[in-house]
Amino acid sequence: MALNNTYDARLVQQETAVGAGVQILLLALLGSAIGMGPAGWLTGLVFAVATWALLSLALHRSGLRSFGPANRVTLGRATLVGGVTALVADSFESSPPVTLFVGLTAVALILDGVDGKVARRTGTSTALGARFDMEVDAFLILVLSVYVSMSLGPWVLLIGAMRYGFVAAARVWPWLNAPLPPSTARKTVAALQGVFLLLAASGYLPYAATFAVTGAALAALVWSFGRDIVWLYRNRPSRVRQARVAEVRELVAS
Repeated sequence: MALNNTYDARLVQQETAVGAGVQILLLALLGSAIGMGPAGWLTGLVFAVATWALLSLALHRSGLRSFGPANRVTLGRATLVGGVTALVADSFESSPPVTLFVGLTAVALILDGVDGKVARRTGTSTALGARFDMEVDAFLILVLSVYVSMSLGPWVLLIGAMRYGFVAAARVWPWLNAPLPPSTARKTVAALQGVFLLLAASGYLPYAATFAVTGAALAALVWSFGRDIVWLYRNRPSRVRQARVAEVRELVAS
């Protein structure tokens, strides 16, 4: 039985290594197609190595014996996000081809709705898979907001930074880590962020429309986060309850 566990663990780690290899292959294809500069190459390679390292560590801690089909879809999407990240980094020197940039981003956004369905249909939903999916989504939004901010101004960075700011705040106020009730509105706002930012980044819209679309994305995100924070605050554990929980833990420990 131990041999089977060892084999499965190695197989899972091999899949993450393959993902890093595919990421490097995509960078090579982008480099040959557009003559990507050092900034794009370096950023893309850092993304590939960081994704491989963090995902490998998370898989090791979770003890999963199979990577799973849904995680493979998410890993493929992460590869596309790595390509978009490299193009955005390279855009500080020269603008990427619009068709290529929009194409990679659009496929990454479309696949966002695929991995969850695959997980449910195959019965392979895991906490790690959900977290992996969420982190890929958040990073893509951050990268797109960086790109759009170069034409509209630094205020657009609030869109990409809001989720990371929420995570940082949760370290100070632990009640922000409490689970939220399911919300269709929250899912809709999250999904629209990528679509609106892609429209703004594409350059297909006039400046006024681009500004309006991006502003609408930010306003919707502020409303969604604000509503969730208010709900978490109102339902946070009371100090009396926290004290009782602490007392019970001390009794159990003793």
